[in-house]
Amino acid sequence: MKSLWKDADAKRLIAKYARDGINKDVALRVYTSRLLGNDARLVLHGGGNTSVKTTMKDVLGVKRDVLCVKGSGWDLGDIEPRGLPALRLEDLLELRRLGRLSDEDMVSYQRGCLLDATSPNPSVETLLHAFLPHKFVDHTHSTAVLAITDQANGLELSAEVFGDRAALVPYVMPGFALAKKAAEIAEANPDVEGLILLKHGIFSFGDTAREAYERMTSLVTLAEQRLGKGRRTVFAAAVLPKNTAGVAEVAPILRGLVASPRDDADPARMVLDFRNTKAIRNYVDGKDLSSYSQRGVVTPDHNIRIKNWPLVVPAPDAGDLAKFARAAGKAQQKFEDRCHKYFARHSGKRGAAKTELDAQPRVILVPGLGLFGVGKSVAEAAVAADLAENTVAVISDAEAIGRFQPLSEANLFDMEYWSLEQAKLGKGAEKPLARRVALITGGGGGIGQGTAEAMAAQGAAVVVLDRDADAAHAVAAGIGAGALGIGCDVTDAQAVRRAFDQACKTFGGIDIVVSNAGAAWQGKIGEVSDKVLRQSFELNFFAHQSVAQNAVRVMKAQGTGGALLFNTSKQAVNPGPDFGPYGLPKAATLFLVRQYALEYGADGITANAVNADRINTGIFAGGMLEDRAAARGLTVEQYLGDGNLLKREVKVADVAQAFIDLALSRKTTAAVLTVDGGNIAAALR
Repeated sequence: MKSLWKDADAKRLIAKYARDGINKDVALRVYTSRLLGNDARLVLHGGGNTSVKTTMKDVLGVKRDVLCVKGSGWDLGDIEPRGLPALRLEDLLELRRLGRLSDEDMVSYQRGCLLDATSPNPSVETLLHAFLPHKFVDHTHSTAVLAITDQANGLELSAEVFGDRAALVPYVMPGFALAKKAAEIAEANPDVEGLILLKHGIFSFGDTAREAYERMTSLVTLAEQRLGKGRRTVFAAAVLPKNTAGVAEVAPILRGLVASPRDDADPARMVLDFRNTKAIRNYVDGKDLSSYSQRGVVTPDHNIRIKNWPLVVPAPDAGDLAKFARAAGKAQQKFEDRCHKYFARHSGKRGAAKTELDAQPRVILVPGLGLFGVGKSVAEAAVAADLAENTVAVISDAEAIGRFQPLSEANLFDMEYWSLEQAKLGKGAEKPLARRVALITGGGGGIGQGTAEAMAAQGAAVVVLDRDADAAHAVAAGIGAGALGIGCDVTDAQAVRRAFDQACKTFGGIDIVVSNAGAAWQGKIGEVSDKVLRQSFELNFFAHQSVAQNAVRVMKAQGTGGALLFNTSKQAVNPGPDFGPYGLPKAATLFLVRQYALEYGADGITANAVNADRINTGIFAGGMLEDRAAARGLTVEQYLGDGNLLKREVKVADVAQAFIDLALSRKTTAAVLTVDGGNIAAALR
């Protein structure tokens, strides 16, 4: 592992923060924290922590010795000075006199030591940083170090690798006890460059930011060098089907299996994130996967996010997906049973009463395919997948030189059911469309764009389809993380199939489909050409059918129901002059909605429509909107507002809200919701 320190970059950051009154120590602490945090071999998703001991003035202007340590919710990779809350060091050191201190009291006391009461909570390892005498202290969960310590002979192997350069600390759960133990060992070995926390991670320290950082990279290099010696090939390959099913076919099945029942109408779904690197395939295709993958997490820091073991399912044979679904279902049931027994086995022995966590896996291993991260959101699924990849790397290295052996189950239970984590349960209310994946056609502008943005704001992962690929990508980019833009001509059945498959590969499946794409062709019905009429039917009817067929295909594979939503337009029930080419296919689509409601209600799939009118979406090209207004003797503004019963302009956001309401109405199907401000002629009778 090479040092990435650059004097020019360090000086640039010092100068930048000096303009904001941030001292050199903190600036350099930010600099090396980012170097550590942006290396996935050291730190992942909020893991690790760093600190510096410096001086600052309090609100009275009194200069204080303080510890600036990583705060909760901050990631080392992009940390700012605000993410290193300052605590009065003298007060922290007073705690060392105590024989014991509960986690809750520790957290409370630490908050009382903050110079700024609005700062984030300091790291739970704050006292370890405080009790060490060094100015700069770094802590990571290096994959190489974990591969060394996660062995049956981890103590002896670590002593061999690190010698007198690092002292060894037996596993103690993070908190006050670990802080005292680590400080005692560091003081007994005053010349070491760092501490190796067995089956947990590594600390390095120094008088300067550069010294602490480069001691980290140097110590990790020792571990990497040892992992390169005497390696054996891992893993022996299992026998796999000749034709393995694809991700797009397998993901919806798995996504359905891990959705836990919340009530009959609304299962608690999860989002998936698929990975299949060469290293992952070597790991999941191993014949002993059921052994090495089930022993536990590589560091207790991970089990809060991905549980102690992954779900392993059989290899999916492309020729018999029904068999795969049955076998995967049995594996999932065994996983749940194991989680319940694990909780029952330890909960009564580990202090205060615990609340059992859900029994949904956070990682799924699929021989012949790869792995899936599982989460309540796109971000959570990505974190799980990243940690799973990290696990693959550690266990592969550990097995190459010995035998992977993590902490005991009892120790892992204590971390997973830590009181500080239990206190967080139920505190974050989910948004209405959380855990759902919504696909919107015609999403590059107008109603489609407004609906995509509204559903994303309500918590859904969003797939934006549009004939204009640039428009689809732009809308998705505007939404940000959790959105996918796909260029797709919905009149091309194969393109629609590919788009749905891409959505399944990206998020695991689909729960809501808004079939919105359409365009208004004009012409007197007795004079319009067959070409125009057929073009209109291709987009305004057959495209809806193609989209709905693919939606049903995915939703039935998931087995968790779903919502089909169609934009039918008022022309379906209230035809206007010269709009036959548009209204006829829209009327057919209205009956298509009812047919889907009739035939797929038993699968928990609702089919509903929104009948919107007089909305300036930009869909009416060439002055068509102006023409329609003029035909009624109105301006465009009057046509959009004063021309309805409520005398209110109906906006894109109103139509989007109607789609959301129908998506959430799990016991309403075959309905048409009119959004036009009031037009009796278009009201259903």
